[in-house]
Amino acid sequence: MHDDEVVPDRDQVARLVARQVPSLAGEPVWRVRETGTDHSLWRVGEHHVARMPRVVWAVDQAHQDLRWMPVLAPHLPLEVPEPVALGEPGEGFPWPWLLVRWIEGECPEDSPDPANLDLVRAAGDLADFVRALHAVDTTGGPPKTGTTRGVPLERLAPDVPRVIADAASFVDTGRAWAVWDAAVLAGPWPHEPVWIHGDLQHGNLIARDRRLVAVIDFGALGVADPAPDYMTAWAVFTGESRRVFRERSGVDNATWARARAWAMLPALTGAVYYRDRWPAFAATGRRRLQEVLADAP
Repeated sequence: MHDDEVVPDRDQVARLVARQVPSLAGEPVWRVRETGTDHSLWRVGEHHVARMPRVVWAVDQAHQDLRWMPVLAPHLPLEVPEPVALGEPGEGFPWPWLLVRWIEGECPEDSPDPANLDLVRAAGDLADFVRALHAVDTTGGPPKTGTTRGVPLERLAPDVPRVIADAASFVDTGRAWAVWDAAVLAGPWPHEPVWIHGDLQHGNLIARDRRLVAVIDFGALGVADPAPDYMTAWAVFTGESRRVFRERSGVDNATWARARAWAMLPALTGAVYYRDRWPAFAATGRRRLQEVLADAP
């Protein structure tokens, strides 16, 4: 998936767990089917999962989750990952890794009418989650930096012409520019920064009995403009469910405009980058783009 990725095999993970978490030595270990871009996931028995960074940009997530998940979890209305143990490099694996509790369920189907999730009900539940997360005290929280999600859009401006041009073969570039221009016109977030998840899409949600029950993968966590958390309006929802999500969220027009851009840009880059590396993921990005550009101002 990445030129410089590192993915352990089952025996490596089993040895790491046995040596560093002795209480789980001997538990069966097996790989979870591919769902993400920056970690490989390994079940450890029935109740745990090991998150193994696969690229260098994800290495800090283990420490970040260990520090902040216990702080955020009591304030949130849905389940989130519960850290159990921080693993250290070893057995040929070069980076820290994290053992967390397994959350039973499955990712929602990427469909306008998923069989395993009531989208309208989920829209309200996820809106409540976002509102709760944004209300948590940010004292000591890590500010978003560089060009990561939630920083002022002006930092991304130099790269936008290239990003849109690279996708010209499969998107309406005029509509893409309209989305970007509307976001810039909306101006920056005028209030204090808030906690954001930063990546609320199908692969980071867990459904059980057609209910949204959990949010996982806080790799983009930080303190920033809340706009990226509303990009789920186009990544997951459509039609009536999108309307419910927006109304329940109480998001203002300017933040909505920036959110649309935050939904578009990762979809553009992902559709290009993963075209040959993970075609199914690239196709997901193109479907998201269809939703965003159909809603262009």
